[in-house]
Amino acid sequence: MAEGLRERKKRQTKQRISDIATGLFLEHGFVTVTVAEVAEAADVSVNTVYNYFPVKEDLFLDRGEAVVDRLSGYVRSRRVGESAAAAVLRALRSDVEGVSPHVGLFSGWADFMKVITEAHPLRSRLWEIQQQALGHLAKTLAEEAGAAEGDPMPGLIAGQLSWVHSTLMAWIGDEMAKCRKPADVSRDALVLLDEMEDLLGEKVLNYAVRGPE
Repeated sequence: MAEGLRERKKRQTKQRISDIATGLFLEHGFVTVTVAEVAEAADVSVNTVYNYFPVKEDLFLDRGEAVVDRLSGYVRSRRVGESAAAAVLRALRSDVEGVSPHVGLFSGWADFMKVITEAHPLRSRLWEIQQQALGHLAKTLAEEAGAAEGDPMPGLIAGQLSWVHSTLMAWIGDEMAKCRKPADVSRDALVLLDEMEDLLGEKVLNYAVRGPE
């Protein structure tokens, strides 16, 4: 469905506010900058900012919803004959090989993470997003595998796949903080992904294989 003019303007306004806020947070720190200062810089009212971002943390972590659904999306779009784990690993390798910002492979990643590590509210919000993503993935796996109610396996598999994703992101973040080139970090991250796949058991690697349509 085509995006209407009103929806497009709202999306553009939201993105502009977030971009301006991010610039202020990177320059001055998250705690120091107020919502009122963001509103003034964006030439909107404080109420407008809160209409788009109910909490200040989402001005910086504005892609929370996409992050929550990312691994679940990989699972839902897996190919015929492909397991949930194989789909996640394939998608992550594609992002790493493509030097994608989705996995932190861009020059400003270290500065972005520095803002988070220096602000307890952002660390708490990031943890909350990660927990939501884990729960969402477990639910998706249960649905895709046709698991019985109370079956612990979807949650166990979700934990393993979330571990792969979070470990990859943390490692890339550490390496980018050393001012390494994204392409160099990408090559080493592919090796790390191979090593993590080797650590996954057969039950994980063969869970929720998609059957023929």
